[in-house]
Amino acid sequence: MFEGFSFDDFSMEMEDVEIRKLRKFDRMFKIGFGGSVDCTPRIHNGIVYFGSADHNVYAVDAGTGKEIWRFKTNGSILESVSLVYGNIIYVGTNEGTLHAINVETGKGAWYFRSGGGIINIPLFYRGMVFFGSNDGFLYALDADNGKLIWRFRTGDEILSSATVFENMLYIGSFDGYLYCINPEDGKELWRFRTGGEIFNVNQFLIHRNVIYIPSFDNYIYAVDISKGREIWRFKTGSYGNASSPVLYKGMLYHACRDGVLYALTTEGKEIWRFKMDKGVSLAPGIHDDVIYIGSEDGNLYAINLDGKERWRFKTDGGIYSVEPPCFNGKVYFGSWDCHLYCVDAKTGKEVWKFATSTLTPSPVPPFQEGFEVVVKKSAPEEEGKEEEKYESEIGIKNMESEYHVKSEYSFKSEYQTKGEYR
Repeated sequence: MFEGFSFDDFSMEMEDVEIRKLRKFDRMFKIGFGGSVDCTPRIHNGIVYFGSADHNVYAVDAGTGKEIWRFKTNGSILESVSLVYGNIIYVGTNEGTLHAINVETGKGAWYFRSGGGIINIPLFYRGMVFFGSNDGFLYALDADNGKLIWRFRTGDEILSSATVFENMLYIGSFDGYLYCINPEDGKELWRFRTGGEIFNVNQFLIHRNVIYIPSFDNYIYAVDISKGREIWRFKTGSYGNASSPVLYKGMLYHACRDGVLYALTTEGKEIWRFKMDKGVSLAPGIHDDVIYIGSEDGNLYAINLDGKERWRFKTDGGIYSVEPPCFNGKVYFGSWDCHLYCVDAKTGKEVWKFATSTLTPSPVPPFQEGFEVVVKKSAPEEEGKEEEKYESEIGIKNMESEYHVKSEYSFKSEYQTKGEYR
């Protein structure tokens, strides 16, 4: 890999060099203990809830930044705090435990252990909570007591958040497939294959019967959910995609791991792009015609709908909050510098910041790890053949394909013991 290498224009990579993916994406599995905030904050009744790599879940007053309570878990919390349902939030840790926490008392209601780390946002639906695990299973638990209802096995780790639309559940896996599943019994209905891992930190965007799928093969896919068929795909940068686009006023806004924000039509045509200074960017939040997006360069950007920068706010660490929320004219987001920030949405001025239990940032590999920059050597006709091969290998697969087994869900998890849920 060429340290410090970057492209001022994407055409350079097409003409002179290419970025090759060396192995399966594993950066999230290498994050160590520290005070960094990777988790997207959730706001409910004037209180901000978020987790940190210091193993704590925090409840902070949204107006003052004062701590209300903290809950100690047994692992780092990375993009895994649900919305509040009733008076409960659901939080997963990279150690593999899902916690149900009472937001009024800050006390645990129950917990459930899976067979791998939980690095996605749990989803509540009809009295059940769904989440994926690094053990390759999608779990459905009783939201009241944490008992296992069913589980569904994919072919690899699950870091994507689950999405329910019109009584169907959608989940992506590192095996490259998007699965459509019946949420009541865990039965697979269809699957769609991309050319790389699917790691979707936010929920999948579904609009007018189309689901938009990010993949580490550097494409965004638009797929008909009634048939599981591709409608179009859009090529992004070279380091993969880790979040689904956001829809606002008939336009798609998509950020890729190269630090580029795209504005697209719903037909997949590019309108403009905005380049951030460096590194990973994830799905933006959009409020009152302003796009708010964080970047690995440490900036939170406020961008107009025409792609022009309005202001930026600088922190001392990368910002990975997905769809940063706004509340009472303020935007909330976490930083790798071990703080949660509250910033005026109009001016970009800091209102307050909250420090986690340690100001030592969590160790994490560079975002380019697992990729290398090489000089292109293949002839044009060879490249064409490779693209043709790629075209034929992706698409819908039926339920008899390689990872499907006759009964992929069970009322008795192999990871569940007498004391696994309380």
